[in-house]
Amino acid sequence: MDNDNIINETQDTPEDTVHEALEEELIINESSDEDDAVSEYNDAASEYAALEDALAEANDKYLRLFAEYDNYRKRTVREKTDTYQNATAKCIEELLPVIDSFERSLEFECSDENFKNGMNMIFNQLKEFLSKMNVSEVEALGKEFDPNVHNAISQQDGTDYASGYVCAVYQKGYKIGDKLIRPAMVAVAL
Repeated sequence: MDNDNIINETQDTPEDTVHEALEEELIINESSDEDDAVSEYNDAASEYAALEDALAEANDKYLRLFAEYDNYRKRTVREKTDTYQNATAKCIEELLPVIDSFERSLEFECSDENFKNGMNMIFNQLKEFLSKMNVSEVEALGKEFDPNVHNAISQQDGTDYASGYVCAVYQKGYKIGDKLIRPAMVAVAL
């Protein structure tokens, strides 16, 4: 009997074999599940990184587009303002000879006082118009010569003005805001 017991103990029963196979399969499945979980995690992480890169690229494109639009808007406003100022300056520049002639005509004696008063009223309206358009005269007489706003056409000795100062104005200068339309034609004291 002892031999029969030994033989029975060493032989596996079919139940034991099935049980061992199931344990091996369970171990393999568990390691396979862990591998699948790691693989899914890695896939999700790489997909997340790709989405982050796409978002960063889209954000960069958006910021560039916004900056381009902002620059375009500012440039358009500046061009519009410049165009308006240039058109205004051109209009005023064409009107200045008329104003110069008007001023010279007012300096002459007139026997008809009503006519002279009417001409002064018209001239005052012209000056108001220039003021509304932000046009001002360039200060010249008695001021130090500035080649940016004065055009010296002669020099004079023996004046009451110090050397380098404007002693006579032949034609008034005008500017719109800070933009020079026409320099003043002047004589400078020596």
